[in-house]
Amino acid sequence: MRVLVTNDDGYLAAGLHVLAAAAGALGDVSVVAPDREQSATSHSLTLHHPLRARPVPNGGWMVDGTPTDCVIVAVSELLQGRPDVVLSGINHGPNMGEDVFYSGTVSAAMEATVLGIPAIAFSYTGEAVDQLDGWEEPVRRLLLSMLDEESFPANTLLSVNLPAVPPAEVKGVRVTSLGRRRYSDSITRALDPSGREYFWIGGGVSKWSGANDSDFRAVQEGMVSVTPLHLDLTNYRLLKEIRGWDLTV
Repeated sequence: MRVLVTNDDGYLAAGLHVLAAAAGALGDVSVVAPDREQSATSHSLTLHHPLRARPVPNGGWMVDGTPTDCVIVAVSELLQGRPDVVLSGINHGPNMGEDVFYSGTVSAAMEATVLGIPAIAFSYTGEAVDQLDGWEEPVRRLLLSMLDEESFPANTLLSVNLPAVPPAEVKGVRVTSLGRRRYSDSITRALDPSGREYFWIGGGVSKWSGANDSDFRAVQEGMVSVTPLHLDLTNYRLLKEIRGWDLTV
C-alpha cells in the first residue's frame, strides 16, 4: 500500500513524524508537508504565486504552500504512483465540531477525498505534544483496523480525535457526530506601539454542545472519537420545504 502523510503544523511537527512512523505498518510511506505552520488555512489553495517543493535529507518533501497544495502537488507531480490512502496529522490540537471547517489538517484529507483517495485526519486534543510519541503504537493499531475493512466509504473522510489521556488509559473508540462550539470574546481589539488599531482573532472562551454521541463528549470520557465526514453539504431534509417557497428574481 502506498501512503501519503501530510499535516498543517509543518514538516518539523512532532505529530507528523509519529503518524508517519505509525503508517509504516501499512506499506510505503511518503511525507509531503508544508514547510511552515499552516493551521486554520482550511481548504485554501495557492493561486497567486508559484509553489516550490524541496526534498529533505531524511526523505520526503517540504512545500511552501497549504496542506491542500501539498496533497495536490504530491499526487500530481512528486510521488511515483498514486497513493492508496492519505493520512493527515497528527494535529497539535483538537479538530472537533466547527473546527473541521477551518482546519488545514482536515482539509488535506478532504482534498484527497475530492481526488477519490481514502483519507483519515488525526488530531490530538491535548496540549502536551511531547506526549505524542506514546500514541505511535495505538495509532498503528487503529490504522490497521480501519483499513482492514473490505471497502472504505466513498466520498467520505474519517476525522479522528485522540483524547488528552495517556494511551494506556484510553477507554476505547467511539464513532461520533460533530458537536457544536460557540466562542465568546475571541477577538482582541487594541493599539500597536504606533497607535494604530488592530484586531487579533483567537483565544476567548468556548462552550460545547451536542448530542450524546458528539465528538467532544467522547474525548471528554477518554475515548478516541472517529467522525465520518462527507463532501455533500446539502441539507436534504429542507429541500422539499425550500422548494415550496415563493422564490422570485
